[in-house]
Amino acid sequence: MTPHYNVLIVEDELPAQANLRRALERRFDDLQVVGMQSSVRGTLEWLNNPANHADIIFMDVELSDGMCFDIFNQYEVEAKVVITTAYDNYAVRAFRINSIDYLLKPIDPEELAGAVERCRQALKSNRTSAKSDSQPIDIEALKSALTGGGEQTYRKRFVVRFGDRLSVIETAQVAYFYAEDKSTHLVTSEGRRYILDQSLDQLAEEISPADFFRISRNCTVSVRAIGGISRHPSNRLKVNLIPKPDFEVFVSRSRTNDFMVWLEGK
Repeated sequence: MTPHYNVLIVEDELPAQANLRRALERRFDDLQVVGMQSSVRGTLEWLNNPANHADIIFMDVELSDGMCFDIFNQYEVEAKVVITTAYDNYAVRAFRINSIDYLLKPIDPEELAGAVERCRQALKSNRTSAKSDSQPIDIEALKSALTGGGEQTYRKRFVVRFGDRLSVIETAQVAYFYAEDKSTHLVTSEGRRYILDQSLDQLAEEISPADFFRISRNCTVSVRAIGGISRHPSNRLKVNLIPKPDFEVFVSRSRTNDFMVWLEGK
């Protein structure tokens, strides 16, 4: 009889959550998705419910109310864990052992198949052994691997929705972000526009300050998108962006000095 494995998906982006569930259910007959959560709190409630059981957990690093580390700090996870992350940090690969694997977003079907097979083999080994060979998750080591040994890592790509489709936009392709009508917009160097789920405040923690600068409350620009700067009659700095937006772009007076320092690369 073929073993059956329960899967829990922990992912705060609903399209990514649904896509992963479809991929698992279509390709792997022995896997059953028994739960989907988007937050630390929801995941802990699910795990602490005696009626629930997961053999494999696919877990995003950043959740709607915290980081995956918060789950490990509050619950002894015995399931096999597959970390899903947009950060391509070589150190994460060290966790392709014992209880932890990793997948880089957007998830490649063959990489997914490899992660599933490694989980299967580990689970089969545990079932045939008198004692589990799994090692406890080293939370501090995992943090170090995902953050580059304490050094800040920044987002390399965005998965954006355009109608019914999902597109992958490399961060290097982004010209600027702006907020309008309670939405955050991403504009590429080719002039394509997409709506993001993140606010400009959230983006400030995800993108490199060497490449992007928030010139005002409503706009964050890439240094590569700046075509020129001029002094406006109001004595404010006006920024000419490429591609040209549908609105005038000014540097906030309170940010002018910092902007000039950033522009000079100091």
